This record gives sequence, C-alpha cells and structure tokens, in this order.
Amino acid sequence: MRTPTGRRAAVCGKPIGHSLSPVIHAAGFAAAGLFDWSYTAIECAEAELPQLVAGLGPEWAGLSLTMPLKETALTLAAQASPVALATGAANTLVRRDDGTWFADNTDVPGMVRVLSDAGLTGSPSVSVLGGGGTARAALAAASALGATGVTVVTRRPEARAELAPAAEALGLTLTGVDWAGAPAAFDADAVISTVPKGAADGLAPQVTWRPGTVLFDAIYDPWPTPLASAAASHGVRVVSGLDLLLAQALGQFEQFTGVRPAPERAMREALLAAAGVR
Repeated sequence: MRTPTGRRAAVCGKPIGHSLSPVIHAAGFAAAGLFDWSYTAIECAEAELPQLVAGLGPEWAGLSLTMPLKETALTLAAQASPVALATGAANTLVRRDDGTWFADNTDVPGMVRVLSDAGLTGSPSVSVLGGGGTARAALAAASALGATGVTVVTRRPEARAELAPAAEALGLTLTGVDWAGAPAAFDADAVISTVPKGAADGLAPQVTWRPGTVLFDAIYDPWPTPLASAAASHGVRVVSGLDLLLAQALGQFEQFTGVRPAPERAMREALLAAAGVR
C-alpha cells in the first residue's frame, strides 16, 4: 500500500477539550520537518470508538487514547505489544501498512521514566489510587521498577477485582484497600494517583507524608492539585501528569512517524509553554 501524503493522527477521549496532546505532537512534527502531518483531538465515547476506528482511511498513522477508551482500544487491534496485553489497556493505536491496527501502552515506559527520574530505585513499595486504564499502566510500571506487590485503593471493590488479571500477568501481589483506608496507603516509596480531578482532593489534609516518598499525580489540569501541593509542602518529590504526558507522547510520536528519537526538546518546550497559559 502506498503511504499517503498529508498524514494524520489524533487523541481520542471524553472529555477531550483539555488535552495538550495536539500541542506536543504538532511541535514534534514541525521540529522533524513533517510539515504535511496534522494532529487533532476527537471527542469520542467508548461505544463510538469501534465505528470511528473502522472509518479511518490510509492517511491515518495512529491514535492516542485517553479515558475512557484504553480498554476498548485494545480489542480493536489485530496485534498488541506484550505490555498492552499484560495490562489489558492500550493508549496507542498504530495503523499498519495492511490497514490493521497495532496496540501499545506507552504510559508504562513513560511512568517508568518519570518515576526513575524522580529517584525511585530498588524494589519499591507502591500504592496506586484508582482502578482504570492508567492504574493498569501503574501496575506494569511498578513491576518494571522491581516491585513484587502493589496496594490498590479504590472506591469500589469491583474495580480492584478488575485489576486482578493484570496483576497476575505481571507477577504482582495485589492488596486491595477501600477508599476510607487511603491515607494509610501513602506510607510507601511511591504513591501513584490515577483518579479523576477532584477525586483525591479530600485526602490532602489527611495524609501523614513520609520522607522519601515520591507522589506521582497523573492529573495536569488543574495543576497543582491539592494533593500535590500538600506533598510539596512536606518536602515530598512530586511528579505531574505533564511529565507523563510528555514521556508517553515521545513513544507514540516515534511509532506514528518512524522518526527516532523524537524531538524531545521541542515537544517539551511547547508543552510547558501551553501549560503555562492555561
């Protein structure tokens, strides 16, 4: 199949208006000289994703997927990476030359990178807030960093049960905690919050912060969250959703375009500039 000119990519999710992914990828295209490439945002619910993907033509190089599409995206791919299969979630769909789709989860190496950069080493103790697609990536990142078990805090026990197959595939022991017990779960080397904005705000005054803990709050709009502010005020190292957004986008960019390495500096500068005016 002839590769078309005017290549396209997009981020899909609902809601999606807040996404900074178009800013990051557009800057990457410009820096790499891919002037006929475009990247947009598409509002899309879970039930709408199969029809959307089926209707995309050969000009489409790939899709970035955010909430609530990561589990559904995996079912639409003809092939998937081991990490996407293990987590049961994909944040990336890449169109192959034969028109089929390949699923990957670049959230996982992105999390590993930002947590490693924050100083997390050894076989860390890890707590995860939330039970969705990003929580699945957090389990895989914890495993890659050497953790043997993860404490998962959710409002619904069913959400923890849904993570059990991923934990088993990753060789992790999963300890479930109800939301009322969330403050105690912060006694860990790393706490990864994957819940929607506002969901963890009430925990900020309840947590007894442990020196040396790394807080990774996957939210970036609004920023800082009350949880992140409380952590920083106690000298805890904080990693934001902006850090992950960039790290996972680099992997997506390379898969969409074939350009390696991605122009990280240009993509980072564009992201920080856009975030600064929000």
